[in-house]
Amino acid sequence: MSELNLNLIAGEWLSGEGEIENRNPSDLTDLVGIYAQASSDQLEATLDQAQVAQAEWAAYGMERKQAVLMNIGNELMSRAEELGTLLSREEGKPIAEGKGEVYRAGQFFTYYAAECLRQLGENADSVREGVEIDVRREAIGTVAIISPWNFPTATASWKIAPALCYGNAVVWKPANITPASAVALTEIINRQDIPKGLFSLVMGAGRSVGQRLVESPKVNAISFTGSVPVGKGIASAAIQNLTKVQMEMGSKNALAVMDDADIDLAVTLALGGAFGGTGQKCTASSRLIVHAAVHDQFVEKLLVGTQAMKVGHGQEAGTQLGPVVSETQLNENLAWVEKGKAEGAELACGGVRLDMPHDGYYMSPGVFLNTNNAMEINREEMFAPLTSVIKVSGYEEALATVNDTRFGLTSGIVTQSLARATHFRRNARTGVVTVNLPTAGTDYHVPFGGRGDSSYGPREQGKAAAEFYTTVKTAYISAGKPF
Repeated sequence: MSELNLNLIAGEWLSGEGEIENRNPSDLTDLVGIYAQASSDQLEATLDQAQVAQAEWAAYGMERKQAVLMNIGNELMSRAEELGTLLSREEGKPIAEGKGEVYRAGQFFTYYAAECLRQLGENADSVREGVEIDVRREAIGTVAIISPWNFPTATASWKIAPALCYGNAVVWKPANITPASAVALTEIINRQDIPKGLFSLVMGAGRSVGQRLVESPKVNAISFTGSVPVGKGIASAAIQNLTKVQMEMGSKNALAVMDDADIDLAVTLALGGAFGGTGQKCTASSRLIVHAAVHDQFVEKLLVGTQAMKVGHGQEAGTQLGPVVSETQLNENLAWVEKGKAEGAELACGGVRLDMPHDGYYMSPGVFLNTNNAMEINREEMFAPLTSVIKVSGYEEALATVNDTRFGLTSGIVTQSLARATHFRRNARTGVVTVNLPTAGTDYHVPFGGRGDSSYGPREQGKAAAEFYTTVKTAYISAGKPF
């Protein structure tokens, strides 16, 4: 029997009110571990201790905080192979992607370690004689972090690192489907020089412990990444306590391929953007908007490239697409295939469950042709290794199609025209725009977020994170008469 992995509750490793199995989606006979499920009473205890610990942590000196975050980041980077393998094993992504994710998570921590020393305020003269003004940012308090399964270490880290950097306590509820990566990161953080209960791990179902967390008046801010319906539910619960919220939700990202594009580059970008991470990315290129003049050439090469991609066990060398994360996700993906065909789209390749040497949730990457932007497969996020080609007559129609969505996270254009690229950058209604690059892939030192139903609240990452994880205090000081 596998050892039970525990929650970190108010500084103590504890079992809970139940437990779940965690199995490898590449091989269902591989039991990754057994993981405790936190109770509501434990959540209350950890929130109470977080308030005490946060006050102590806020009083730490800057260099002491910096050392904590630097140690976390360095350990993640030094253990990227080990922890990336674990991540690949429980989530299914190719092992190279798992290693890269853990290393990037370490970079988030080292970046915010440096930010610990860059928390500069502002000063000003008052309109009143003899009065000076000091403006600075202070910790907001206790932050609830609710992170997804598709990037279980990286997404959590880009929330946890700034939360700690700016002096907050953290209560983390990770996705229940990837608990192993959550426990590994928690162990690293808990070993550091931090107050007892500053950082807590509460694993459990969203409908129970997650709902109780977002409804708690003891939480000062909530950072969430997940689906639009869940995000709207969190916002509704949070407003009852006027709790600050930051949410990254769904998207329907488009890559526009123009008539002057380097077609080989465009195909490479489309393949990576659509199928990287088995399409389970909020930045995935699920709409490929292609100029009629190059449509046939692009499609021919896209289909060749798609059919050549190797689907396999996440830990096997050469695998480009691992399995999808769960049976539920696989069934939803296959339902989208049937939906697309029912709408009149042509499934040109892939989109079927695969029989493999290992029993897992394998699916071939699929391409829809002859689609239009009114189809549901081009309106809703599928989170699957599926992409649709939409033929357009020119640049203006391409841009209009890119913007014809309720989402707005990322978009990209492939062109050799500086004028088109510039116009697209300025007029694409998305929070992130790429030129001759995939729609997926962002840097940690600059803002990340979208528009419309994709995002709500302040931006994540870079210096922009301070807007969410801090509150501004303005102080007025009268120095009195000098003589």
